[in-house]
Amino acid sequence: MFLNISVNLSALRQAKWYQFALRFLFGGAICVLAGIVANKYGPAVGGLFMAFPAIFPASATLLENEQKEKKERAGLHGTIRGRRVAGVDAAGAAMGSIGMIVFAAIVWGLLPKHPAPAVLIGATTAWFGVSVFVWHMRSMWVHSRKC
Repeated sequence: MFLNISVNLSALRQAKWYQFALRFLFGGAICVLAGIVANKYGPAVGGLFMAFPAIFPASATLLENEQKEKKERAGLHGTIRGRRVAGVDAAGAAMGSIGMIVFAAIVWGLLPKHPAPAVLIGATTAWFGVSVFVWHMRSMWVHSRKC
């Protein structure tokens, strides 16, 4: 079972400017906070804060509100739909986070001994592969439960 992945550029025209501003400001604030923590407590502790999904809270909130408004325009109560969409987004973020753990482990283990570009390319490839693998395994598990 494969999911057809597509890009919908028209969705960019539907987005409001404040949605992008909120994501940018929240992500920037998290990065600044991580830098302050790293200056005070060292790079290992600062790295823990850099692992925080900087735009996820803003995205989840925006997705929830967008779905709620869409349902309400159709005359329906959209709170549950909005929460479900935000929950699905959270599941995707969790799967990506598993890949990010692999990325961090590879960089941590190999960067001191190998050239940075090669390590980062390899770690990024591993992140992508692990994330897609976890997503695929979850899709197979969900599909098997429906049968």
